[in-house]
Amino acid sequence: MYGVKAANAGALIKKRRQREMKLKDLNLTKQDIKDKVSRYMIDLVERFDLVAETAKGVYVYDENGTEYLDFYAGIAVDSAGHCNEKVVAAVIDQVQDVMHTFNYPYTIPQALLAEKICTTIGMDRVFYQNSGTEANEAMIKMARKYGVEKFGAHKYNIITARKSFHGRTFGSMSATGQPDTACQIGFGDMTPGFSYADFNDLQSFKDAYTENTIAVMVEPVQGEGGVYPATDEFLKGLRAFCDEKGILLLLDEVQTGWCRTGAVMSYMNYGVRPDIVSMAKALGGGMPIGAIAAREEVAQAFTMGCHGTTFGGHPVSCAAALAEIDELLDRGLADNAREMGAYFMGRLRELPHVREVRGQGLLVGFELDGTISSADVKHACFERKLLVTAIGDNIIRMVPPLIITREDCDRAYETIEDSIKFLS
Repeated sequence: MYGVKAANAGALIKKRRQREMKLKDLNLTKQDIKDKVSRYMIDLVERFDLVAETAKGVYVYDENGTEYLDFYAGIAVDSAGHCNEKVVAAVIDQVQDVMHTFNYPYTIPQALLAEKICTTIGMDRVFYQNSGTEANEAMIKMARKYGVEKFGAHKYNIITARKSFHGRTFGSMSATGQPDTACQIGFGDMTPGFSYADFNDLQSFKDAYTENTIAVMVEPVQGEGGVYPATDEFLKGLRAFCDEKGILLLLDEVQTGWCRTGAVMSYMNYGVRPDIVSMAKALGGGMPIGAIAAREEVAQAFTMGCHGTTFGGHPVSCAAALAEIDELLDRGLADNAREMGAYFMGRLRELPHVREVRGQGLLVGFELDGTISSADVKHACFERKLLVTAIGDNIIRMVPPLIITREDCDRAYETIEDSIKFLS
């Protein structure tokens, strides 16, 4: 259904070749691109000296065809590989039918994706958004509305974890447990209704509970917080505590969802079920999409007019997501994430100057002993054609495509080892 239409594919590819966005075809240099970004963009990231001209599988290529082994995958997005053929075909197919329409008509990809999500992860209802932070905004709004309508105007507070990260729009930024960082500093007062407790400390969450609390919201694995997986005792304990108090368990699976952690959703590793779960990143296989999935009773809090979206459930993104989920499930990439994650973390423990290796599946990080900085390791790896990222002064985080092999892990390990030895 989502294959490329044969009659149109040749013409489409020919037209594409006439409009190649390659430096040589545009008569531009890498420096021209860097100058345009410097002149016209509000640039809020530290850039690699790399124009990513093409990408395929586990590699990103520059304008000269130089390959970079990508152990960041667009921040846990390209889980079935860059430019996965089935995802690309689904996008081309859908673009030729309906690229966008408002949400009054039904669209086929929206309906099929909603069914696929719910039946795959054991939830009842889906609402689409465009990104992870928007998904978390929707989850926060749904929980608060549920609490106010069921229990009264006071029941809207949410407990989140210190060192958490839930996004950069105002509600999700306020939920993020990083009050002393650039994430929150300089924006004035945060949205009220949030309090913070210590991750992996069940008693801390119990102590933060008040009669105004309607929900607990955590990541099963803190990514930006330093790659800290929840313990079994903690996440199961939160589920039991929420049931005891009649409040909601909200799980932010924007980064951990869709096979990243060795299960389809990270909560399946713990044998718990949330009341609402957010997702994005890997869901779209490279196309922008976010969503929340909720239990029936909780989902009923969202009624007409209380929330909405122009691009949420975009037909092209939904078609891409359907193809991506099929790839993840049909190719057993959760199993591969679990196996390659265990193998890779085992190898990383052999590295010099590494204090601890942490992770779940292929959400992997290691903490340095302080003798060299993570930023220096990141840049040294880049010079050796490996893409990773740094958190703070001493943590390297990696979220590679879930299609990686032992050979890819070995190459990454050897590059990191060479980088650390060079810096020592």
